[in-house]
Amino acid sequence: MKRSFSYLLLAALVLIGGLTNGTTVEAEPSINELNEEINEIKQEQQSLSEKRKEIQSNQKETENKIKANEKQQKSVEDEINDIDKKLTDTRNEIQSKQNEIEKTNQEIKTLTNKIKKLTAEIKELQERIEKRDRLLKERLRSIQQNGGDMKYIEVIFGAQSFGDFISRAISVNKIMDSDKEIMDQQKKDKLTLEKSKKELVKSKQAVEQKKADLEEQKTELITLKNQLDDQMAEKEALLKKLEEEEKVLEDHKMSLDEEQQIIANQEAALKKAKEEAEKQKKQLQQTDKQPAQKNSSNSSNISSGGSGSFIWPVSGYLTDTYGTRGGNHKGIDVGNATAKSGGDVPIYAVASGVVTRAYHSSSYGNVVFITHYIDGKQYETVYAHMKYSPMVRTFQSVKKGQQIGVMGSTGRSSGPHLHFELHSPSWNINKSNSLNPLSYLK
Repeated sequence: MKRSFSYLLLAALVLIGGLTNGTTVEAEPSINELNEEINEIKQEQQSLSEKRKEIQSNQKETENKIKANEKQQKSVEDEINDIDKKLTDTRNEIQSKQNEIEKTNQEIKTLTNKIKKLTAEIKELQERIEKRDRLLKERLRSIQQNGGDMKYIEVIFGAQSFGDFISRAISVNKIMDSDKEIMDQQKKDKLTLEKSKKELVKSKQAVEQKKADLEEQKTELITLKNQLDDQMAEKEALLKKLEEEEKVLEDHKMSLDEEQQIIANQEAALKKAKEEAEKQKKQLQQTDKQPAQKNSSNSSNISSGGSGSFIWPVSGYLTDTYGTRGGNHKGIDVGNATAKSGGDVPIYAVASGVVTRAYHSSSYGNVVFITHYIDGKQYETVYAHMKYSPMVRTFQSVKKGQQIGVMGSTGRSSGPHLHFELHSPSWNINKSNSLNPLSYLK
């Protein structure tokens, strides 16, 4: 623009000077040059304007794509969250159904033992009754052959002396009492036999009903497992879709509401953790010795070479370490063959503390945050992707080595594992306080 203006000014001066001096000036070439310059400038301006519009259009299109992508991701995340809740409910139902089946099997076993016992008692009663029947028949036959009770009178009055009379009378009474006792016992045994037979029939019917219940429970269990498989397949498809959208599967992003709730809980959890630590310190001062803390149930085949401030949270093998995925993975992942095949692998608190929050997160899945206060220093640990609902509740005090959940694949996870994080002093959304757990786990 400055160049074109100079040309115009020069041309004007030349033209004016020529007219003033009365000399002829060939202005034609200068004007043409200026016109060319003007046209070039106009073309450049037009080109720049078009490029600016194109850039603005591309920028707007990109922004729209980002918004659409974020909206799509949010939609998929919501679907995953819903499926996760269904998965948790289904797993809880399966666990409950398995407990019912175990209970029914135990009841069937108890009833079967009762039937065996009743059968043996009935057999014994029948043998005793048959034996007594034979004895009573012999007694009746003897009485009939000897003329009934008149023989007892002959026995009594055939006494040679008073003492003999008394002796014979006593003997006769004993015989009669014995007969009466045999009859009474026979009657009692027959009643017991009838009662036992009825109880046996009732027990057999109960067993058949329990077996029918068991088959129904097994059918329901199969249905629940199929439902679980369908839900897992649906989740896998959604996770794949989400992974394609954002290229990073497990970044553990969460909503603002979740973040605010965790931060709001941290202060209260820390206060309680400090109180617990102070209480424990006083107890140790009173006993004047440090009790050994051992936990053999969570032995691990992993060796990290850490400082040993915390125990391992789960048994298994490392599937991902701290700082991978371009530095975005702020924890470690531990897998386990038992969990992979559908079994339950327990997760433990790495140190004593207070639960900051235990809930279902759209990103972490079923997760537990624990605040620790150790030797005057604050830490917070995170245990993500649990299979079932957490076994602890928010603000609950937990002991080192206490089971808090089971390894799973809820939330933003593509397979069963524990995602574990360690922060000091506490967790935040940017995870700027994260530490490498391998440096602290023993």
